Amino acid sequence: MLTIGLRGRGLHPLPIGRSPPQIKPRSSPDASLEDDVVVSPRRQDLPPLDRAELAPDPFAQFAAWYQLAEREVPLCEVMTLATADAEGHPDARMVLLKGFGPDGFRFFSNYESAKGEQLAARPRAALVLYWRELDRQVRARGPVSRLPAAESDAYFQSRPRGSRIGASVSPQSRPIERELLDELYAEAERAAADGPIARPAHWGGYLLAPETIEFWQGREDRMHDRFVYSRDGDGWTIERLAP
Repeated sequence: MLTIGLRGRGLHPLPIGRSPPQIKPRSSPDASLEDDVVVSPRRQDLPPLDRAELAPDPFAQFAAWYQLAEREVPLCEVMTLATADAEGHPDARMVLLKGFGPDGFRFFSNYESAKGEQLAARPRAALVLYWRELDRQVRARGPVSRLPAAESDAYFQSRPRGSRIGASVSPQSRPIERELLDELYAEAERAAADGPIARPAHWGGYLLAPETIEFWQGREDRMHDRFVYSRDGDGWTIERLAP
């Protein structure tokens, strides 16, 4: 487990990674993509979502869902992060959720990467976690800010040594030849020897503080359950949405 001093503050640090899931091979050249992807029916053991059963706080609801996802979903921390550049052009990529708590969702990146530049120009984003094995999805959107340096330092030092070196030398999202990238890594590895590797100033964490969080659960005949939490002062309002 990743421990970066979050538990004492009511936050939930998440594991660094898991083994990748097994992919079902296509049964024949004529088989459809749906034949390959849809390998199980909808979950029948999960009760329908009911307003009266939802936690009043969305992070308590998310924690309950995430605990089940950790047990049943490979790589359940993988999420889509959507941003927009200064001109409003949308962009999206997969990143890892590295923690969550009452203040929002945490992820880490290179501040000088494409996503870092986009968040500097337009500090708002949306995220999606889809757990196919549970037939569930969580969406959130809101403003994004950088985490305090101390929190980024703590997480950076928890990473494998090779990952710390890579984060230090990679000019993320910039064109580069493989040979040069390998040279930069090798030079940094020699320079560090067995000494400490400090977090570079261009790398650190972000916090997405959601204004809305939506919980979706699949049901038969597309009559899915959807509930959205919307921030309302110091609390939250909860509404059911049509599927």
